[in-house]
Amino acid sequence: MMSLRAVARSAPRTISRLSSTALRQSRAARPSSLVKPSWAPLRSTQFASAFSTSQLRQGRAAEVDEELSLKLETELQFEGEMKENEQLPASVKDFLENSPFELKDTPGKEDVILTRKFANETITVTFSISDLANYEPDDVYNEDAALGDEEIEAAEGQRSSQAESEERLEDEIDENEAPVPCRLNIVVEKPGKGALNVEALAQDGHIIVENFYYFKDPKLAHGETAETAHAAQDVYPGPPFGSLDEDLQVIMERYLEERGITQALAVFVPDYMDIKEQREYQAWLKDVKDFVDA
Repeated sequence: MMSLRAVARSAPRTISRLSSTALRQSRAARPSSLVKPSWAPLRSTQFASAFSTSQLRQGRAAEVDEELSLKLETELQFEGEMKENEQLPASVKDFLENSPFELKDTPGKEDVILTRKFANETITVTFSISDLANYEPDDVYNEDAALGDEEIEAAEGQRSSQAESEERLEDEIDENEAPVPCRLNIVVEKPGKGALNVEALAQDGHIIVENFYYFKDPKLAHGETAETAHAAQDVYPGPPFGSLDEDLQVIMERYLEERGITQALAVFVPDYMDIKEQREYQAWLKDVKDFVDA
């Protein structure tokens, strides 16, 4: 889902770069209204030069501001059309309606927080859309492989039109794309008993546990400040999860499943991250446009 949206965004930008270049060239070729005819008297060479330069700078700044504002408006319309054509994924709808977790999604913040009560425990699951920005697929944007494919098609005489090639590329990306692996920070806290801190991945519909820590001070498990995160580094939290006895690993995974860390969560997180990223991107476009237009 993420890679297809990235392709959709990058395609119109390529076109816009070409149109922007052509626009700049046409403006450069057009004689400026500030250039005086040869017969007009010049009171002072120094004054005329300073006046012309300042006016040109102001004019160019106004043109760039207008061009940027129009482009931002185009991007906003494009994202709005994408949103209108997309339906809420069933995984997100079902999770929000049936899950015991409460969702906290603050506009403008990267982190999304899920919380629930389980007996005397407070369970918190945190994930971030920053994983989308940091994700680099190995094969989707492999330029060398793409070049090799084009050479093979040319050698076999099967090259089609540019429009057909782009459509085929999008289909291949849609078929082969894998969900973005999403990091989960899970905290299971009991009053006066400290907290368990589980680092895991939501990937391909599965929860993959990487570390299973214990902290006597629950603040260290949450790591909400730089100070607590630094303090947690000085505490022995436990061995890597993969080094534990296999039977113990299985039982710990069942322990998490009983508290709602399930396959449904693993499917929900990547889908919801994609929705939030689009929402935050639209808000960013609007904020930048409002600033430029002010």
